[in-house]
Amino acid sequence: MREGAFTSPLHEPRTVVVVGRWLGLAVLLCFLTGLTSHLLQDPPGWLAPHLPARPVNGYRVTQGLHVISGLAAIPLVGAKLWAVYPQLFEWPPARSVLHALERIGIAVLVAAVLLELFTGLLNTLQWYPWPFPFRQTHFWLGWLATGGLLVHLSVKAPLIAAHWWRRAAPALAQRRAFLAATTAAVGTVTLVTAGQSVPWLRALDLLAPRRPDIGPQGLPVNRTAAQAGTITVPADWRLRVDGPRPYELTLTELGELTQYEVELPIACVEGWSATARWGGVRVSDLLLRAGAPAGSSARITSLETEGPYRVMEMPAQYVDDPLSLLALRVNGEVLTADHGFPARIIAPNRPGVLQTKWVTRIEVIA
Repeated sequence: MREGAFTSPLHEPRTVVVVGRWLGLAVLLCFLTGLTSHLLQDPPGWLAPHLPARPVNGYRVTQGLHVISGLAAIPLVGAKLWAVYPQLFEWPPARSVLHALERIGIAVLVAAVLLELFTGLLNTLQWYPWPFPFRQTHFWLGWLATGGLLVHLSVKAPLIAAHWWRRAAPALAQRRAFLAATTAAVGTVTLVTAGQSVPWLRALDLLAPRRPDIGPQGLPVNRTAAQAGTITVPADWRLRVDGPRPYELTLTELGELTQYEVELPIACVEGWSATARWGGVRVSDLLLRAGAPAGSSARITSLETEGPYRVMEMPAQYVDDPLSLLALRVNGEVLTADHGFPARIIAPNRPGVLQTKWVTRIEVIA
């Protein structure tokens, strides 16, 4: 590992800075959109009343960008690590206390980014071969990676500034070829995976885990009725609505109420999304009949016996939105068991995990 052992002229600051700009943008975009998803799924009490129900495609766009930027970051991380890896072998490994702290910080940053991208990629495949909870771990790794990135940028700011502009470094044909290859890799990864959330790229959706137009009733299914234990709905199923004037409705009685049809996307944390035509009863009408005061929230309970999203709370702005339905149909057909028969929630700008299926109870929260 003596000096000069790494002969490529691309192990130099200008190449590292150019790739680093792209990677930094991807990481920050991935972090901000991931934070948006986390806050929509599990908002603190003070924020829940202020979450926006519009635009209806908001979550579709932000979560699509989250997965697209995360996948694009994978080849960028590879390129960045290749450009800087000779520094991993510099000797002595620490020239001072500050230099040692800097190298430890870089090690933490690299480990956090690699683990974040690895777990995120496997999440798009719904494969969880680890013993720790994905969502909480992914959330805190995001903070660790982003914080480490900001510290790293602060430490390296003088070097970055010196090589930010092309004129500060000699032109290298190898650098142009390397950056062109990196750009091609990122572009290819994006084109063959983004179709799961960008409809006009769907024809190129070759490597994405999902095709949003394939599945029962033209929509994918994440959690099946078999997994939830809801294949067979009790013969005496009733929708119970609890409030100042509680009541129950059979499926037939639900179908006799005023029906509405809305066109809304369903978007999931894995990055896929699809638009469908939903038909059913407005959530606001059901709560109004139960005597709910103005500005009430709702607690929705599913027939499934276990699962982190068996019970979901819907803030008032979603309850009051005329597009929020207790859906009985999708694309003109009665819901199948996998899509939530006998009834499910569909609302604008909500993560798919909060569009509760197999609804059995709605409770007014004043």
